[in-house]
Amino acid sequence: MAENSIKAIMDTTMDKLRAMVDANIITGTPIEMGSITLIPVSKVAFGLATGGSDFPSKSGAELFGGGGGAGVTVSPVAFIVISDGNVKMLPVYNELTTVEKAVSMAPEIIEKAKELFPKKESANQ
Repeated sequence: MAENSIKAIMDTTMDKLRAMVDANIITGTPIEMGSITLIPVSKVAFGLATGGSDFPSKSGAELFGGGGGAGVTVSPVAFIVISDGNVKMLPVYNELTTVEKAVSMAPEIIEKAKELFPKKESANQ
């Protein structure tokens, strides 16, 4: 019984996931602006979890409890630009790399370090 119940949960979860994610999400609908065509490109990530268990019963009936769930993230990564027979890929930069974050935070870190380690007064003054 439990095997069929888990299969039903998995089938339902996968059907719902298929309904959310298809190829049109990864390469979106082309947008035409005069002689230029833009095609959005996205990254799709998803996760899936399903589980269940049989429970003991004094009446001899088979008891089963289970559930499942899924999550989807869609992030824009680029646009394909078609203009006058030329094709270009324009990336979308929505996050800084680790190095870029470190460089942008450097002035703040230096100021904090100065506060932690104040300059000692010289003995001559």
